[in-house]
Amino acid sequence: MEQHWQYLAGGYPRRTFAGLMALYETNYARLLALVPHLHIIPASGAPQVAPQVDGSPDLHLTVLERTRYTTILLLTYYFRHRNGGDPVADPDARLRVYHDARLVEVLSCRDGRAPRSGARSGLMHRWQANLFLEKWLNYCLCQGHRFRPSVHTAAPARILSDA
Repeated sequence: MEQHWQYLAGGYPRRTFAGLMALYETNYARLLALVPHLHIIPASGAPQVAPQVDGSPDLHLTVLERTRYTTILLLTYYFRHRNGGDPVADPDARLRVYHDARLVEVLSCRDGRAPRSGARSGLMHRWQANLFLEKWLNYCLCQGHRFRPSVHTAAPARILSDA
């Protein structure tokens, strides 16, 4: 029997593990286009801010943890609260970068505008989160966001031992 695949706009076979891995690879390439010096940003918890692009909020990146082969980071916009409260982080994406495999995986993501489908676990949930990341990274690149090395990123990154 002939097997029919549903393909996404990017050509990924939907709902397959292999297609998800291809999406992780695409997200890695886009993240490195956005942050070419990612490998030298220390895990200090100090946010990096991409130079402001007209009509777009500042894009913030914070490296939370770095090991020999992986980096965990937060990528988000901060929106001003209407009532003057603390800025709101949205989409507040927590990502794991696998440097050796050249993959990026969404660990968690809060996006107040994304539709909710009820997929909370498993392959479909990972598909939805990582498709959102693909679209958002593409949007950031199209808007002209790029992180540039700063004085703080010139220091060698602290590497945690892999356990």
